[in-house]
Amino acid sequence: MRVLVVTAVAAEAKAVTEGITRYAASGTRELTGGYEVSGFAQFVPRPGSVQIPVLDVLAGGVGPTAAAVATATALAASPYDPPYHLVVSAGIAGGFEPHAPLGSLVVSDAIIAADLGAETPDGHLPVEELGFGRSVHHPPAALTARMAEVLNADPLTSAVRAPVLTLSTATGTAARAAELAARHPRAAAEAMEGFGVAEAAAAHSVPCVEIRAISNAVGPRDRGSWQIGRALDSLRYAFTLLTPVFEEPS
Repeated sequence: MRVLVVTAVAAEAKAVTEGITRYAASGTRELTGGYEVSGFAQFVPRPGSVQIPVLDVLAGGVGPTAAAVATATALAASPYDPPYHLVVSAGIAGGFEPHAPLGSLVVSDAIIAADLGAETPDGHLPVEELGFGRSVHHPPAALTARMAEVLNADPLTSAVRAPVLTLSTATGTAARAAELAARHPRAAAEAMEGFGVAEAAAAHSVPCVEIRAISNAVGPRDRGSWQIGRALDSLRYAFTLLTPVFEEPS
């Protein structure tokens, strides 16, 4: 399986690449727009030491628009045929308590643009109810179930399979967190890129899944309580565990 992993920032991309311990770096490709894709390949024991590309990693920028542009650029410039079998939006995120405590992992069973639509006197109206567009992407159910199974089989990790919300403005108040939780009671994480990555992947007919490591609770903005290092460690270890899943038949 060829996989494109898209993060927001370099620290997240570094955590992903450090977690890919089964593969060797196969080079960096420069793309239009100044993007760089870091490639990792598995050595296959056959004459000539053939390398089979497996994972490409891209730091695409913060927010759904930047993520969509970066992902679409990488998909369009892919040297493979077909380009990729899977796109993964990965990084750290805020977690909705009690579903996703600090340091835990979330595998998306839905990727939701939670602020795409209109505000009305009765609350938020999703874009579907306005009669155009979409606000939800559904990753392959069997794949997300398998990922959660693998992560939870390790005693050092805890993962939940649940919706991940995408917002252009990160939540910073208890009232906003409560409003989002009321509209999306199963949501376990909030981030800023997943829906953009999923939109670009869908345009290229490639499935997409989002994987998040929880660094803080969704709610009042209290940077002193954030555990970014712990979340990056969780993200790194998640990709160590998930790499064999990417080798399974798609």
